Amino acid sequence: MASSTPLGFPLCSLHSRSSISTSSVLSPVSSSGAISFSLGLRSPSGIRFYAQPPRRRVIAMATRQLRASIVTKGSWDKLILDSEVPVLVEFYASWCGPCRVVQGIMDEIAEEYNGKIGCFVLNTDDDSEVAEDYEIKAVPAVLLFRNGKECDSVVGIMPKDFYVAAISRAIETS
Repeated sequence: MASSTPLGFPLCSLHSRSSISTSSVLSPVSSSGAISFSLGLRSPSGIRFYAQPPRRRVIAMATRQLRASIVTKGSWDKLILDSEVPVLVEFYASWCGPCRVVQGIMDEIAEEYNGKIGCFVLNTDDDSEVAEDYEIKAVPAVLLFRNGKECDSVVGIMPKDFYVAAISRAIETS
């Protein structure tokens, strides 16, 4: 028979014959990097038990609109290789923190250079074949294409000015 705390949370490792004092203390308990507070209870023998409320999974997702368009394996040739304007492509992974920083820079560049260049993002987890074709071994990686050919590449996070300088060179020579 499962015992429960005065608040109704289940207790593990507590026999039904043990009596519990209700002089409870809130104590921090760390589980997988997150800190939660649990109800600490003592049995008559002085053993401390912790009761935790049932865990609820909460997923927070950013819902901001990307200004850089998404490209996939199916649209790669049309959007990147056949483009008449220079194209900037970020290879990213959804789990990669630095990739989010570069996506913010890509969005700013897409807004500032609207019509002069194309800005795209490609998820390497979903379209790994394209990443393999261009020998992408680490993300974030940004490639600049002109006339269907790769003309510049950057791996890692760089300041926005670095990307703008590469774009300016590509626009001048096209």
